[in-house]
Amino acid sequence: MRFKSIVVAAALGLATALAGCTTGGPLKVFTSDYGTVKDAGYQLPRIPISQVPRKYHRQIVSYETKEKPGTIIVDTKDKYLYLVQENGKAMRYGIGVGREGFEWSGTARIAMKREWPTWTPPAAMIGRQPELAKWRGGMPPGLSNPLGARALYLFDSSGDTGYRLHGTPEWRSIGKAMSSGCIRLMNQDIIDLYNRTENGAKVIVKR
Repeated sequence: MRFKSIVVAAALGLATALAGCTTGGPLKVFTSDYGTVKDAGYQLPRIPISQVPRKYHRQIVSYETKEKPGTIIVDTKDKYLYLVQENGKAMRYGIGVGREGFEWSGTARIAMKREWPTWTPPAAMIGRQPELAKWRGGMPPGLSNPLGARALYLFDSSGDTGYRLHGTPEWRSIGKAMSSGCIRLMNQDIIDLYNRTENGAKVIVKR
């Protein structure tokens, strides 16, 4: 009887542990990782992270999915980006998304990764904002560049989608819909995501 009791207790403990893996709650939060960063000759300023809702701070969460580790899943509704990890976990980042009329969803792959990328506004954007015409040939990298410290370029079966996962100096935009369709992360977060992501990684963008 004693052996049976031990087995039952162990089974209950395992069930409790497994149930905990489906809660979606934070397992670790990286609130302290938003300080000043020196990178490739640039100095990214500290983000006043206390002014960003805690749910958008980088954190490891429980996340059940059939997608393989290394897959990126973007939840544009709740403004989260998940990098799938092993054992039912994911690294979750807060994001800013496209405003109404500029949303995009679908499945793509990361075809290129760039550090301190050049930003070239599309012709349609220049048509809406003629003042951007001066950057028709490309805006040099820098702290004010809209692509921030890193960019991951999304391609599908038709080629370049024109959409990117990229950094932004506008940390106040995280959690909001105000971009021209691209998915933006705080610069400290896009550097972290860039370092964890491989070329060819699958990206699923959900509305």
